[in-house]
Amino acid sequence: MKNYTITVNGNVYNVTVEEGTTAGVIQNAAPAAAAPAAAPAPKAAAPAGAQGSIQIVAPMPGKILSVKAKVGDAVTKGQVVLTLEAMKMENEIVAAEDGTIASIDVTVGATVEAGAVLATMN
Repeated sequence: MKNYTITVNGNVYNVTVEEGTTAGVIQNAAPAAAAPAAAPAPKAAAPAGAQGSIQIVAPMPGKILSVKAKVGDAVTKGQVVLTLEAMKMENEIVAAEDGTIASIDVTVGATVEAGAVLATMN
């Protein structure tokens, strides 16, 4: 057992922690919460035959405000492909390199998590 003194908002608490037990460990709850987040991936994978080799992913969680490009459009590096609203700010999601849009995997109004595939390019 280890004893700790913790101060929170000016209140002092004495805490005893028992070592070598897994009681109260919440590590397994995070993967369970991640499983529902993985559920939209099959929805995005519906046009799997049309997926490109270059993925454009969401840098942060947010809501898709607009889609500026469509499948088949030729885009250049830095060209705006989508607009993502996060924390009341509009963020332009741009093409990382020159190419052709192979798939748009989101719709306007969709809510996405960080790292979600928004579109693919060739």
